[in-house]
Amino acid sequence: MIKYLFSDLDGTLLNPEGVVSATNVAAITASDLPMTLVSARAPIEMLAPIQALHLNGPQIAFNGGLVFTYENEQITPLQMHPLEQNRARMLLEFIQTSFPKVSLSCYTQDHWYTEHVDRGVLAEQQLTGQQPTIANYETLLADETNRCFKIMIMTLDTVMIQKLAADLKALNYADISVKLSGQTYLEITSDLAQKSSGIAFIKDYYHLQTAETAAFGDGENDLPMFKSVGTAIVMANATPDIQQVGHWVTKSNADDGVAYAIQNYVTEG
Repeated sequence: MIKYLFSDLDGTLLNPEGVVSATNVAAITASDLPMTLVSARAPIEMLAPIQALHLNGPQIAFNGGLVFTYENEQITPLQMHPLEQNRARMLLEFIQTSFPKVSLSCYTQDHWYTEHVDRGVLAEQQLTGQQPTIANYETLLADETNRCFKIMIMTLDTVMIQKLAADLKALNYADISVKLSGQTYLEITSDLAQKSSGIAFIKDYYHLQTAETAAFGDGENDLPMFKSVGTAIVMANATPDIQQVGHWVTKSNADDGVAYAIQNYVTEG
């Protein structure tokens, strides 16, 4: 019997407008099952769905780089895997020098930083409702308390982003994880920042058996999550190779696929 749910956000729980639909909220509430959101997003970008679903347990940000709770308007970290400080500086410099046309940002636990506002930053603002802080990366990371959890690259040039991903992996830095999120986003985190590590923390926290867990997702960065749960449910908007790993394929995020799966595969499964 499934006792606990995990869900990715973008392309999964959130509809194309970037919100949790009333249908999904109703289905999750009616299931009476606890849920942890598992996202590449920063905590500040997860607050709207956390509040919409009235979640008060541990949540997973930065693809597993941070496990946290949010109560009384306070983010409290439970487990942290930021990028090593010098590595973050090296990566930001490499991207700025080798791929100057991409949109580049970095995230600490509580803030989103960029050196300048471009089309990618504006699009992310519209999607998440967050405002970036303008800062020089070298100055920012010179302060050791500003731990970088994620470097995010955005571009509509799919050839360029594929080349950037390949070039980053060719650097052979064993302490980083490079993952495409959709066709226009590339995210760099610590190699320890895996959705699976965050889920392992939650399973231990609540003494859950793998068979008692289910997860919803749509992307490459969800594969470690799928391997960590008893029931993997993939969205119809996922690519065919991702769909192949699921126990079930539900409707798309535009058609309230999480709600459909809960009603047909989880509570009735």
